[in-house]
Amino acid sequence: MTQTRGQTPARAPDRKAAPRLEPRASVRLTGRGALAALFVLCFFTQLIADWTGWGTLAGAAFVCGCGAVTYYTRTSGLRSVVVAPPLMFFAGATCAELITAPGTFLAAEGILVTLGTTAPWLYTGTALTVVVAIGRGYRPAFRRPGGSYPRGSFSPGSFSRGGSARYPEGSARGGRPDGR
Repeated sequence: MTQTRGQTPARAPDRKAAPRLEPRASVRLTGRGALAALFVLCFFTQLIADWTGWGTLAGAAFVCGCGAVTYYTRTSGLRSVVVAPPLMFFAGATCAELITAPGTFLAAEGILVTLGTTAPWLYTGTALTVVVAIGRGYRPAFRRPGGSYPRGSFSPGSFSRGGSARYPEGSARGGRPDGR
């Protein structure tokens, strides 16, 4: 291949890793910030839904909020964001019902009715959160059966004849008189 002045040689296309779903904006939320934003969204949309009687607003806003919050959260905060959306909706709905209901019994009834009628929205929002988080590179850590245990914990079968459940063998009060 002949190269003339001013031209760069032709290169083979670079192989890149699989593309991740990353936001282009400079907004990055921490895990706590994302949960706070989702709570505020759920609370205010539930208040509006209670005052106007349009419950679909709270459910649709929850699904959109789950997707947006998961998309804009830092990768290090995705673990808390993946598990918390139903809890944030419950907390927002509870606070909104306690403010708008005339009595405690009616507030409890309103919370149960809200959770029952918005269950499909809750499932959809939670599933969307998991899908977006996995698309962004989140991989849950599954522990293999029979795998290693964290340091300081007892594995099954670590208790032998000399020890007891309270003082395993090898502890200061274990089965051996010298404490080894």
